[in-house]
This record gives sequence, structure tokens and C-alpha cells, in this order.
Amino acid sequence: MTDMTKDNSPSRRRERFPGISTRAWEHPADRSALVALRRLSGFDEVLKKLAGLVSERSVRLMFLATAVKTSERQFPELHSMVRDAAYVLDLEQVPDLYVTQDPAVNAMCIGMDTPIIVVTSGLVELLDEEELRAVIGHEVGHAMSGHAVYRTMLLILTNIAARIAWIPLGNLAITAVITALKEWFRKAELSCDRAGLLAGQDLQASMRGLMKLAGGHNLGEMNVDAFLEQAEEYEKAGDLRDGVIKLLQVLPQTHPFAVVRVAKLKKWAESDEYRSILAGAYPRRADDPDTSVGEQWKAAADSYSKSVKESKDPLMGLIRDVAGGVGTVGGKLRDTFAGARGPAEPPREES
Repeated sequence: MTDMTKDNSPSRRRERFPGISTRAWEHPADRSALVALRRLSGFDEVLKKLAGLVSERSVRLMFLATAVKTSERQFPELHSMVRDAAYVLDLEQVPDLYVTQDPAVNAMCIGMDTPIIVVTSGLVELLDEEELRAVIGHEVGHAMSGHAVYRTMLLILTNIAARIAWIPLGNLAITAVITALKEWFRKAELSCDRAGLLAGQDLQASMRGLMKLAGGHNLGEMNVDAFLEQAEEYEKAGDLRDGVIKLLQVLPQTHPFAVVRVAKLKKWAESDEYRSILAGAYPRRADDPDTSVGEQWKAAADSYSKSVKESKDPLMGLIRDVAGGVGTVGGKLRDTFAGARGPAEPPREES
């Protein structure tokens, strides 16, 4: 890892956030879990040290042998981007960045004790400079939030819990835990989209990059505004059947769908929270130990409640009706699924 004591100021003017806490960009559902897990003092440090002894050394050596490590002489622009992101987000140790030959479009932050960032050649070829800057900032966000550490911690606990699956209802309990973990992973991706935006401070570039993940490199054939309209169409979904299908499609995913990520990021970029961060009013790392777990869980609950309240999805509308005690729910369900059969076809005339 590169030491940030050297001059690593960004290649163009961006706001810098000295002492910023990861709480500034973490989605409330992600932040509440992380704040609680960080209270398990010592567990995370032991986990990081154990991982660093063998597995991280193995991974690092493998990429050192099979990929290209960026530097001032190899992929210098990418090397500059990761230094820029670390400077803007005030990360003292710059993660090593590797480029691996792989046509698949992907980027990842690997490791717990000393994280490294890996991007594929397919990603580098797909995105322009500012789009790549947002992706690298996204991965730096993962490193700073410690997502690899706490994901691994919870997966270990889940594997231990899986041993009780033979108990009646035990398998259902494990399925519920895994579903909840994937929901957390999806929220962690939304968190790091925000980190990428803070690192690059170019909303259009961040949205273009996500759009390209969905549609490929032919930017001249795509349009961000149209993609946002597509996100709106997906949100509205049609009727209850579509809402149920969407729910079933998203549950197995570890990442939110591209249109959802674009819409969520744009909404956050237009929020008072984002404007306050740019103005220098943001949570500081120095205050992390005093953060209330209860307050963060309440913020997460409020976030989900607001999401349901503002959603245009018919299924979320039904949930609002149930919560509000509306007595027309049965009629809605009856009419929806009766309509699935469609109107009776008139008899055909013989020709």
C-alpha cells in the first residue's frame, strides 16, 4: 500500500473531506449493521490478523504474479485515480490497485488486513476516465467501511448457525439469515456508490458508468435521462403480480439492479445530506466510538419506512394499505389475480 504522507492531491479540483467517517456515505441499513458489529471489540482485529497470515498473502501473491500492479509506470492514470480517491476520502494508506486480464466487467475490493482493489481489463476498456474514477472510489469506500471484514465475520457466524439446521424450523431460520445478509450486501453497494460519487464528484459520470454496466460500451446509443425514465418504469411495475415478481428476482441478488442504483444515487445526490457533506458538514471518524447503536437502528427503520411510503410499486402500496388498516386489500388481491386470466375471448367465426 502507498503511504499518503506524500503529495497525493487530486489531478483536478475536488472537495476534500478530512477526517470523514464512513457513516457519511453509508446507507442507514448498512450503517446500523456496521456500527453494531464494530462494537464487537477485538473480534474484527483477530479476524483481520488471521486472514492476513495466510489467505491474504496467498491472494496478494497470486495477483502479483498474474495481474498488472498499477504504478507511475504501469497504468499511471488508474494509479493516479486510486491515489486521488484516497486523498479526497482521507484514507491514509492507499490500497494497491491491480488490473487483471478478463473480458468480464468487474471490480472488487479484496482483503481485510490490507485490502487491495482489482479491476478487470473489460471494465477498463468499457469506462472513460471519470466513470473509472467513480468505480475506484466505490471500491475505496468498501475498504474504508470494512465490508470485507464484517461480511466475513457474519458469514462465519452464519456457517456456525447452519449446524442447527437439523432442528425443527432451523433450516427456515438459516434461510432467513441468508436473505437478510444479502439485503445488507445490497445496501452496502448503495453505500459505496455514494462513496464513488464523493470521490469523483461527477454525478453524470457515476450514472453513465452504471448505465454502461447494463448496456455495454455503445454510449452513443444510450441516454442517462432515458435510463432514469426506465428506472421509473421499473419502480411503478404495473400491478401486484409485477411487484411480487420483482421481489422474488431481487432476493437472491448481492447487488441491486443497475436502474435501481442509478435512481438511488441521483436521489442521494440531490439530497441535503450530500450538499452538507460537500459543504464540510459531515460525521467525523473521531466521533465513531460515541455513535449510538440504537439511533442507527432507528435511522435504518425510518429509511425502510420512508422507502415503502414513497414507493410507487404496487406491492409496496399494498403493504401501506395493510399497515393503514384499509379494508379493500382482499378486493385488490381478488381483482388483480382474477384479471390475470384476462377477459373471455369472443367465439371465433369459421372462415
